[in-house]
Amino acid sequence: MASLKDRIEGLRKAFEDGLLKAGDARSLEELRTAFLSRKKGHVTLLFEDLKSAAAEEKREAGRLVNEFKNFVVVRLDGLEAGLRTDVRPARPVDLTLPGRKRYVGTPHPLTLFQEEIEAIFLGMGFSIEEGPEIETDYYNFEALNFPPHHPARDSWDTLYIKDDLLLRTHTSPVQIRVMERSKPPIRIVCPGRVFRRETPDPTHLPMFMQIEGLVVDEGITFAHLKGTLEYFIRALFGEKIKVRFRPSFFPFTEPSAEVDIECIVCSGKDPACRVCGGTGWKEILGSGMVDPQVLKNVNIDPEKYSGWAFGLGIDRTAMFAFGIPEMRYFYENDLRFLRQFGTK
Repeated sequence: MASLKDRIEGLRKAFEDGLLKAGDARSLEELRTAFLSRKKGHVTLLFEDLKSAAAEEKREAGRLVNEFKNFVVVRLDGLEAGLRTDVRPARPVDLTLPGRKRYVGTPHPLTLFQEEIEAIFLGMGFSIEEGPEIETDYYNFEALNFPPHHPARDSWDTLYIKDDLLLRTHTSPVQIRVMERSKPPIRIVCPGRVFRRETPDPTHLPMFMQIEGLVVDEGITFAHLKGTLEYFIRALFGEKIKVRFRPSFFPFTEPSAEVDIECIVCSGKDPACRVCGGTGWKEILGSGMVDPQVLKNVNIDPEKYSGWAFGLGIDRTAMFAFGIPEMRYFYENDLRFLRQFGTK
């Protein structure tokens, strides 16, 4: 009996040492296995040894082993509960400290502005179309009536991947693709990224967002173009914004016009304004009646159908709408700037 007591006392000390070292669920499970495993656990082996004890010693020996088993089970369960709740000492709270604002992700301001533009045209019955950013020379230039030696096709203006592949310089190729597969009436807007060899400045970047629109139907006139664009601009900037149309030229429209709006940054009062150059006006889009040759290129009869198109830089227009003097702010990833446009 004395040897059993010594054995249990040695196991108790080993168990308590193990408890002190068990700081996580894994070490706790290893300790439980060492003492309570059904085959080789220390407590299990003690019960096996009872079978060979003398009859007059079995009662007392059984009591000692059961007491040790209960001790082990209770201490293991207590340690497991402590690890599960992960009780830590309370830290004093300083109620005078300012609260911590938790910021959540929000759409980029250009995404928000693009969606606002799309919503205006969707309300007028337009649909949204998209196309590839890597285009062929045919869709980017030839089908749009650009002559072979037009300056826009030069490598100083366009980013070529190889001979016939390039990064699209406008979203007009989407218009060609839609007209190839669809019959009039067509009313679409085409948003997306475009790429040009530009020197960065307050209103120019080598990669920017653009949205173009196209209407093709019977009886379409320049009056429809002017009325639609004036409605769109005033819906975007407010009823009081000043708008003007200036004659221009584009290979794929005839007649053509550029559309200016009053400079929102200086309202025409700052001769040194970096955005409008002191003129008080800033061009935001180009437009015009679709050239009959472009319609012929996509097998639409120009004797029966006519159409108009426009192209607008989303970044530049957003700059005016938000009163921002630099387009580059949109791409500098400054959270102080971007969080101004988050959901309130």
